[in-house]
Amino acid sequence: MTLTWGFRNRLRRFFRSSMWVVPAISTLAAFVCSPLTRMLDRSFRFQLLYFSDEGVRALAGIVSSAMLSCIVFFFSVLLLTVQLASSTLSPRIIARPFRSRILKTALGLFVFSFIYSVALVARGTEGNIGQLAAALVVVLTLVSICVFLYVVEQVSKQLRPATVIADVASEGLAVISTVYPKMLENSLVEAESSEVLPGTPTQVIRHEDSPGVVQAVDYDYLLATAIGAGCTIEVVPQVGDFVATGDPVFHLYGEVAIDCQELLDHVLLDRERTLEQDPAFAFRIIVDIALKALSPAINDPTTAVLALDQIHNLLRQVGRRQLNTGLVCDSTGQLRLVYRTPDWADFVLLALTEIRQFGASSTQVMRRVRAMLEDLIQALPPGRSSALRQELDALTCTITQAFAVPQDKTLAESPDSQGLGGRQSLHQKPK
Repeated sequence: MTLTWGFRNRLRRFFRSSMWVVPAISTLAAFVCSPLTRMLDRSFRFQLLYFSDEGVRALAGIVSSAMLSCIVFFFSVLLLTVQLASSTLSPRIIARPFRSRILKTALGLFVFSFIYSVALVARGTEGNIGQLAAALVVVLTLVSICVFLYVVEQVSKQLRPATVIADVASEGLAVISTVYPKMLENSLVEAESSEVLPGTPTQVIRHEDSPGVVQAVDYDYLLATAIGAGCTIEVVPQVGDFVATGDPVFHLYGEVAIDCQELLDHVLLDRERTLEQDPAFAFRIIVDIALKALSPAINDPTTAVLALDQIHNLLRQVGRRQLNTGLVCDSTGQLRLVYRTPDWADFVLLALTEIRQFGASSTQVMRRVRAMLEDLIQALPPGRSSALRQELDALTCTITQAFAVPQDKTLAESPDSQGLGGRQSLHQKPK
């Protein structure tokens, strides 16, 4: 039986994000390791710690109780930390800690130690447990204590605003380089494609299953199918769009017979957006963190400035790439695949508009935004300047309306890469 692209994709995500796969494997490993250590001890007659059988069982009982408490406390700390971080940063980061390899490895170690100790206790008074089992219990206990302390430290560090924002930005940069692989090479304007769709679609393929958000699309398969069938396929929703039951997913151009369900199987829908093929979602997460920081309940403009630092870098990388990748032709130049991706104006609008509106009364946010816009206008090709200058004009209007005191207005209009403190203010000294 051949696994579909969608099923393979979901399976890969399941193993990546699930927290119980590693503990399940650790449980099986513990059950296998228990008789194996007894067999090795009988074969080689280890003399390590000179524990009696009663002493080994007592030690295993203490360790099993301690490991169970450790697992419970581990999850309590994790859930509490995630809850606090999601309430102060963004709900869209809740799933991120559960994908951490460090956390999964630590939980696997704790479960292995617990199950292995229980397996030793469960033997009762029958049989010789052996010194190797006693030594392994001691080693597992010491390693588990060290790992637990390390994990608590890492969880607290990984959920700090600066770390979360930097991690999201790093993933966003990787997605940007994948979705937009070609550089502009200092072109004055981005090359516009002359390809147009051949009129009215001959067939519309609609989504008839449960609604969801488009997480990924298998563009390679769609292109190969279009070339093989001699038609043009248009993907109607953009990655990140919500698709309701009955919404169109594909427009087909050309009189061809294509398995509609086969095409739909190569569009992955789920309940929420991911970063796999959605570079705009990286901006969305970071902007949400900045907006939460600028809310009256939190009032933390410095975190918003940290978010603007990463947005600055993301916009710089996006602005240097060709963004017109949604029209794909075959070797003969015939248009075969059409899909939508965000353009430069979309990225600028997403990255700056809400932060400018929510941070209108914050001097350091206004100064950091102006510093970013002025730097991008200088650093990026001239074809990118129009959208940036529009935001710069909107920023000036926002500052004019928000700051009634002339000195505060002058201060807010001065660019500063740190918001406040990065450079000497440019307002005139009072006479």
